[in-house]
Amino acid sequence: MSTHTAPDSPTVDLAVRGTAVLAQGLVPDALVLVDGERITWAGPASQAPPHEAARTLAHDGLILPGLVDLHCHGGGGESFPDATGPGQMLTAVREHRRHGTTSLVASLVTADAATLRARVADLARLAADGEIAALHLEGPFLSVARRGAQNPEHIVAGDTALVRELADLAGGALATMTVAPEVEGSDAVLEVLAEVGALPSLGHTDGSSASMTRAVGLSGEALRRHRGRSPRPTATHLFNGMRPIHHRDPGPALAALDAAARGELVVEVIADGVHLDARTVAHVFALAAEDAVVLVTDAMAAAGMPEGQYRLGSLDVTVEAGVATLTDGGAIAGGTAHLLDVVRFAVLEAGVDLVRAVRAASATPAEVLGMQDRIGTLAAGRRADAVLVDERLAPVTVLRGGALVAD
Repeated sequence: MSTHTAPDSPTVDLAVRGTAVLAQGLVPDALVLVDGERITWAGPASQAPPHEAARTLAHDGLILPGLVDLHCHGGGGESFPDATGPGQMLTAVREHRRHGTTSLVASLVTADAATLRARVADLARLAADGEIAALHLEGPFLSVARRGAQNPEHIVAGDTALVRELADLAGGALATMTVAPEVEGSDAVLEVLAEVGALPSLGHTDGSSASMTRAVGLSGEALRRHRGRSPRPTATHLFNGMRPIHHRDPGPALAALDAAARGELVVEVIADGVHLDARTVAHVFALAAEDAVVLVTDAMAAAGMPEGQYRLGSLDVTVEAGVATLTDGGAIAGGTAHLLDVVRFAVLEAGVDLVRAVRAASATPAEVLGMQDRIGTLAAGRRADAVLVDERLAPVTVLRGGALVAD
């Protein structure tokens, strides 16, 4: 059924109608009009412009923007750090896409320089083809003490020549790189990342509160000077891979939260019920500025797969009861959730406002990528990405570029 039709009304390919999370908030009886790959209008159905829809999709649940995951290592049995080519990598991309992540940043882990070059080159092809939004390097300039599931054999001091080389191989698709502020040479790396169009992501750090605050400041200055994709750096999975908080040694996490409260830093939060307690997630959202939190998965190959044995980079991982840990040592080794699962946990378990949680998994990460005019919001001009979910925030239908994503 069309709305406000007239004999000369323009025809659109698709009209999606139902309660939707739009830029202005939660809108009952909203209408999203799609022509080709783009949204032409989104708002209350009563205010829609004259149109004829070739097809109307009425939904009884919620209509969300397509989700944007800034930190994902794999899924569907495949891992970006371990894949031998773009074909294997696409299996992971499609696993998350089917569950509502219509824009994905593929994350690598610490490895030797030759391996990083090869993986970055493969991911650059996927980015050029529009299959992934960008790529993220998690290392190798990290703290050995807070390495988590990173191989210590390949953790090295900051190397600006390697950063430039990898950024060049990425062809403009390098979005973020995790750096520990206390690592030798990190200051120069922060500067060069901004210069090549990437964001410093501070994390895997055993540094102090003061070192984190300083690195946030240096990163912000460099990003503003080079007019990067975003004026703000990020923090890699807040609390995880960081020296813990102590009342006589506040560490980097409190400093990151402080910067997020000022709106100077965007903090990643893995709200999957494994990496962080629900109350921790709630506290972060309560303390950080409205647009300073992004929900991420940190997913590895086991996302969407049975428990068993997997790999993350050069390390063996055991997955039991949905929890991935290093087979040798027991450190958490990434997540097994999809981003929509993370949103669900944030809303239903941590009590985060639905609209804010959705924005932390869509509009805010799109802003981090500098792609807010293309993805992340149900608004005119954006790519027609949407996730139709039921009352428990489980996926029912996924649209990407106006097309249905197959199961």
